[in-house]
Amino acid sequence: MNYLKFNFSQIVSTSMVLFAIIDILGSIPIIIELRRKAGHIESEKASLVATGLMILFLFLGENLLKIIGLDVQSFAIAGSIVIFFIAMEMVLGLTIFKEEAPETVSIIPLAFPLIAGAGTMTTLLSLKTEYETQNILVGILINTLFVYFVLKNTQRLEKLFGKSGLNVLRKAFGVILLAIAIKLFRNNTGL
Repeated sequence: MNYLKFNFSQIVSTSMVLFAIIDILGSIPIIIELRRKAGHIESEKASLVATGLMILFLFLGENLLKIIGLDVQSFAIAGSIVIFFIAMEMVLGLTIFKEEAPETVSIIPLAFPLIAGAGTMTTLLSLKTEYETQNILVGILINTLFVYFVLKNTQRLEKLFGKSGLNVLRKAFGVILLAIAIKLFRNNTGL
Protein backbone atom coordinates (compact mmCIF):
# COMPACT_ATOMS: atom_id res chain seq x y z
CA MET A 1 0.00 0.00 0.00
CA ASN A 2 3.05 2.26 0.09
CA TYR A 3 2.60 3.01 -3.62
CA LEU A 4 -0.77 4.69 -2.98
CA LYS A 5 0.52 8.00 -1.72
CA PHE A 6 -2.22 10.60 -1.76
CA ASN A 7 -1.10 14.16 -2.31
CA PHE A 8 -3.48 16.83 -1.01
CA SER A 9 -2.11 19.46 -3.40
CA GLN A 10 -2.64 17.18 -6.42
CA ILE A 11 -6.15 16.26 -5.24
CA VAL A 12 -7.08 19.94 -4.92
CA SER A 13 -5.55 20.76 -8.32
CA THR A 14 -7.25 17.89 -10.15
CA SER A 15 -10.54 18.60 -8.40
CA MET A 16 -10.42 22.26 -9.42
CA VAL A 17 -9.44 21.48 -13.02
CA LEU A 18 -12.26 18.92 -13.35
CA PHE A 19 -14.68 21.27 -11.60
CA ALA A 20 -13.87 23.99 -14.13
CA ILE A 21 -14.06 21.72 -17.20
CA ILE A 22 -17.25 19.93 -16.11
CA ASP A 23 -18.72 23.36 -15.29
CA ILE A 24 -21.80 21.93 -13.64
CA LEU A 25 -22.74 25.33 -12.20
CA GLY A 26 -22.52 26.94 -15.62
CA SER A 27 -24.64 24.09 -16.96
CA ILE A 28 -27.53 24.75 -14.57
CA PRO A 29 -29.52 26.67 -17.22
CA ILE A 30 -29.04 23.75 -19.66
CA ILE A 31 -30.01 21.22 -16.97
CA ILE A 32 -33.14 23.21 -16.11
CA GLU A 33 -34.12 23.31 -19.78
CA LEU A 34 -33.50 19.55 -20.16
CA ARG A 35 -35.59 18.88 -17.03
CA ARG A 36 -38.44 20.98 -18.46
CA LYS A 37 -38.35 19.09 -21.76
CA ALA A 38 -37.99 15.60 -20.24
CA GLY A 39 -40.04 16.13 -17.08
CA HIS A 40 -37.51 14.36 -14.86
CA ILE A 41 -33.76 13.79 -14.58
CA GLU A 42 -32.39 10.73 -12.81
CA SER A 43 -29.58 12.39 -10.85
CA GLU A 44 -28.15 9.13 -9.51
CA LYS A 45 -28.02 7.45 -12.92
CA ALA A 46 -26.48 10.50 -14.62
CA SER A 47 -23.82 10.84 -11.90
CA LEU A 48 -22.91 7.14 -11.88
CA VAL A 49 -22.70 6.84 -15.67
CA ALA A 50 -20.56 9.99 -15.94
CA THR A 51 -18.24 8.73 -13.18
CA GLY A 52 -17.94 5.31 -14.83
CA LEU A 53 -17.06 6.91 -18.17
CA MET A 54 -14.43 9.16 -16.59
CA ILE A 55 -12.78 6.32 -14.65
CA LEU A 56 -12.88 4.00 -17.66
CA PHE A 57 -11.25 6.62 -19.88
CA LEU A 58 -8.67 7.46 -17.19
CA PHE A 59 -7.46 3.84 -17.23
CA LEU A 60 -8.10 2.79 -20.84
CA GLY A 61 -7.83 6.08 -22.72
CA GLU A 62 -4.06 5.86 -23.20
CA ASN A 63 -4.28 2.30 -24.58
CA LEU A 64 -7.09 3.37 -26.88
CA LEU A 65 -4.87 6.17 -28.18
CA LYS A 66 -2.01 3.71 -28.79
CA ILE A 67 -4.31 1.51 -30.83
CA ILE A 68 -5.04 4.43 -33.14
CA GLY A 69 -1.40 5.53 -33.16
CA LEU A 70 -1.44 8.64 -30.93
CA ASP A 71 0.64 9.54 -27.88
CA VAL A 72 -0.65 11.19 -24.70
CA GLN A 73 1.24 14.45 -25.39
CA SER A 74 -0.43 14.88 -28.80
CA PHE A 75 -3.80 14.15 -27.24
CA ALA A 76 -3.04 16.60 -24.42
CA ILE A 77 -2.17 19.33 -26.96
CA ALA A 78 -5.37 18.61 -28.91
CA GLY A 79 -7.22 18.61 -25.60
CA SER A 80 -5.76 21.96 -24.63
CA ILE A 81 -7.16 23.39 -27.86
CA VAL A 82 -10.62 21.89 -27.14
CA ILE A 83 -10.46 23.25 -23.58
CA PHE A 84 -9.45 26.64 -25.01
CA PHE A 85 -12.58 26.75 -27.20
CA ILE A 86 -14.84 25.61 -24.33
CA ALA A 87 -13.35 28.41 -22.22
CA MET A 88 -13.96 30.91 -25.01
CA GLU A 89 -17.60 29.82 -25.12
CA MET A 90 -17.87 30.44 -21.39
CA VAL A 91 -16.11 33.80 -21.35
CA LEU A 92 -17.55 35.30 -24.54
CA GLY A 93 -21.00 33.68 -24.46
CA LEU A 94 -20.45 31.98 -27.82
CA THR A 95 -21.91 28.65 -28.91
CA ILE A 96 -19.30 26.63 -30.76
CA PHE A 97 -20.39 23.13 -29.72
CA LYS A 98 -24.02 22.23 -30.48
CA GLU A 99 -26.13 20.26 -27.98
CA GLU A 100 -29.16 18.09 -28.74
CA ALA A 101 -31.92 17.28 -26.26
CA PRO A 102 -33.49 13.84 -26.80
CA GLU A 103 -36.40 12.49 -24.75
CA THR A 104 -34.26 10.67 -22.19
CA VAL A 105 -31.72 13.11 -20.89
CA SER A 106 -30.18 11.38 -17.86
CA ILE A 107 -27.60 9.51 -19.93
CA ILE A 108 -27.44 11.47 -23.20
CA PRO A 109 -26.80 14.42 -23.25
CA LEU A 110 -26.46 14.85 -19.46
CA ALA A 111 -23.96 12.16 -18.38
CA PHE A 112 -22.36 12.21 -21.83
CA PRO A 113 -21.38 14.68 -23.26
CA LEU A 114 -22.45 17.42 -20.80
CA ILE A 115 -20.67 16.03 -17.70
CA ALA A 116 -18.22 13.49 -19.13
CA GLY A 117 -17.70 14.92 -22.58
CA ALA A 118 -14.74 15.36 -24.88
CA GLY A 119 -13.31 18.19 -22.78
CA THR A 120 -13.48 16.11 -19.60
CA MET A 121 -11.93 13.04 -21.27
CA THR A 122 -9.16 15.12 -22.79
CA THR A 123 -8.53 16.80 -19.47
CA LEU A 124 -8.26 13.43 -17.69
CA LEU A 125 -5.52 12.25 -20.05
CA SER A 126 -3.79 15.60 -19.80
CA LEU A 127 -3.92 15.44 -15.99
CA LYS A 128 -2.47 11.94 -16.15
CA THR A 129 0.72 13.40 -17.67
CA GLU A 130 1.22 15.59 -14.57
CA TYR A 131 -0.52 13.94 -11.58
CA GLU A 132 -0.72 10.53 -9.91
CA THR A 133 -3.72 8.39 -10.91
CA GLN A 134 -5.02 7.90 -7.36
CA ASN A 135 -5.18 11.68 -6.86
CA ILE A 136 -7.09 12.09 -10.13
CA LEU A 137 -9.52 9.38 -8.99
CA VAL A 138 -10.20 11.29 -5.76
CA GLY A 139 -10.73 14.44 -7.86
CA ILE A 140 -13.25 12.54 -10.03
CA LEU A 141 -15.13 11.31 -6.94
CA ILE A 142 -15.22 14.77 -5.35
CA ASN A 143 -16.63 16.18 -8.56
CA THR A 144 -19.18 13.37 -8.85
CA LEU A 145 -20.51 14.22 -5.40
CA PHE A 146 -20.75 17.87 -6.35
CA VAL A 147 -22.43 17.04 -9.70
CA TYR A 148 -24.97 14.85 -7.88
CA PHE A 149 -25.69 17.64 -5.38
CA VAL A 150 -26.21 20.16 -8.19
CA LEU A 151 -28.45 17.81 -10.21
CA LYS A 152 -30.59 17.19 -7.14
CA ASN A 153 -30.84 20.91 -6.33
CA THR A 154 -30.87 22.77 -9.67
CA GLN A 155 -34.07 24.65 -8.98
CA ARG A 156 -32.87 25.85 -5.57
CA LEU A 157 -29.50 26.86 -6.98
CA GLU A 158 -31.16 28.77 -9.82
CA LYS A 159 -33.09 30.82 -7.27
CA LEU A 160 -30.01 31.27 -5.05
CA PHE A 161 -27.59 32.51 -7.74
CA GLY A 162 -30.04 34.16 -10.09
CA LYS A 163 -29.36 34.61 -13.77
CA SER A 164 -26.57 37.16 -13.33
CA GLY A 165 -24.86 35.10 -10.60
CA LEU A 166 -24.77 32.05 -12.87
CA ASN A 167 -23.33 34.22 -15.66
CA VAL A 168 -20.55 35.49 -13.38
CA LEU A 169 -19.68 31.92 -12.29
CA ARG A 170 -19.59 30.71 -15.88
CA LYS A 171 -17.26 33.53 -16.97
CA ALA A 172 -14.98 33.11 -13.94
CA PHE A 173 -14.54 29.40 -14.63
CA GLY A 174 -14.02 30.21 -18.30
CA VAL A 175 -10.99 32.35 -17.42
CA ILE A 176 -9.64 29.54 -15.20
CA LEU A 177 -10.08 27.11 -18.11
CA LEU A 178 -8.21 29.47 -20.45
CA ALA A 179 -5.26 29.44 -18.06
CA ILE A 180 -5.45 25.63 -17.77
CA ALA A 181 -5.53 25.26 -21.58
CA ILE A 182 -2.44 27.45 -21.96
CA LYS A 183 -0.59 25.56 -19.21
CA LEU A 184 -1.42 22.16 -20.79
CA PHE A 185 -0.33 23.37 -24.21
CA ARG A 186 2.94 24.83 -22.86
CA ASN A 187 3.77 21.74 -20.76
CA ASN A 188 3.21 19.31 -23.62
CA THR A 189 4.95 21.30 -26.35
CA GLY A 190 8.03 22.29 -24.38
CA LEU A 191 7.39 26.02 -24.86
